[in-house]
Amino acid sequence: MALPLARIFSKPCRQISRSWGACQAGWRSMSTRSAPDVTSDQAGGVPFPPLQTYSEEESIMREAVKKYAQERIAPLVPKMDESSTMDEDMIKSLFEQGLMGIEIDPQYGGTGSSFFTSILVIEELAKVDPSVAVLCDIQNTLINTLFAKLGTPEQKEKYLNRLSTDMIGSFCLSEAGSGSDAFSLKTRAEKQKDYYVINGSKMWISNAENAGVFLVMANADPNAGYRGITCFIVDRDTEGLEICKKENKLGLRASSTCPLNFDNVKVPEKNILGQLGHGYKYAIGMLNEGRIGIGAQMLGLAQGCYDNTIPYARQRVQFGKRIFDFQGMQHQIAHVGTQIEAARLLTYNATRLKEAGRPFIKEACMAKYFASEVATLTTSKCIEWMGGVGFTKDYPIEKYYRDCKVGTIYEGTTNIQLSTIAKFIDKEYDQ
Repeated sequence: MALPLARIFSKPCRQISRSWGACQAGWRSMSTRSAPDVTSDQAGGVPFPPLQTYSEEESIMREAVKKYAQERIAPLVPKMDESSTMDEDMIKSLFEQGLMGIEIDPQYGGTGSSFFTSILVIEELAKVDPSVAVLCDIQNTLINTLFAKLGTPEQKEKYLNRLSTDMIGSFCLSEAGSGSDAFSLKTRAEKQKDYYVINGSKMWISNAENAGVFLVMANADPNAGYRGITCFIVDRDTEGLEICKKENKLGLRASSTCPLNFDNVKVPEKNILGQLGHGYKYAIGMLNEGRIGIGAQMLGLAQGCYDNTIPYARQRVQFGKRIFDFQGMQHQIAHVGTQIEAARLLTYNATRLKEAGRPFIKEACMAKYFASEVATLTTSKCIEWMGGVGFTKDYPIEKYYRDCKVGTIYEGTTNIQLSTIAKFIDKEYDQ
């Protein structure tokens, strides 16, 4: 088994990290950021260090994931996108590198790292392939977190060990008639003796094709409305669970998205995650955190697209000079670069607020909304700057363009984010 990137606290990993110095220096030379990144030690006791100040562990992890993504994932991206299939060996390598159990306690085989580290990993993966970032994002910010926060000791022992080593999880909330109106669920869970029988269907379920366990939101008490919604743990091999044909999507094609059918699926009462009737609370909480993850996805996507375009603009010569040197181009490039930096600061700020235990819902919505808009702007402009070649599959720009659109849709549409932000602003001015 390969040495996990996430075991960043160990001496061997530090030695490997140092051996990558030359490669890391090359990465830094390609950075588009106006201010250098610093570690917390380099901040020198500044009471309010910059948002892009990383702990030593965060910095090592970030650089290691950059290298891993370029060497291990990048060569597979075109084939995975064309075939709409996630490479199985690549998935195994994500587990081997510790990237699927970033926040899981080491006693269950995880890294025991921070939420901010998860966000950094998602961002770096999205620079190379947003589809892989989605897989890692859902695993770390939704599935693992729910088990860690709500699981019984038995549930944690059974599932967290697997989730950190070889099992993918999937979060099942949306239905055909339950999109933005997330809690108008039709899927039912009927109590019988010491088990529940689930009937219904789910739509737009990410990771479904590869998942070994599903966290299913179903209503165990329809008379109570959304207060009857409960989270059930459903194993992949449970009788009556049907994983249907995956969607043929515009973007994020390697990331599987499938409908699910539940036909008299028997789930033991012990497989309730958390409390009966509290599923809606858990879903709201996880979606709030998940929006920061989407912000990181869109941020990484925008940065990756930008990084693949600027070198071309600096080399392409028309009318006797680089197209980068035309003032009209410079203004556009500067504008997009500023937007990306603003998206990064919003995303990092929401992350730090969440880690500090402070209110972060408004900031999470802002990060998700703004980063999605910036990704849309960036990918569109990059195709224009590339000209005809940007419209071909010979360059990755058109893929970024396709991948970014879902950022304005899933885990709360742009309008849902704006409505939530407005509600918080309204309350603030009441005070």
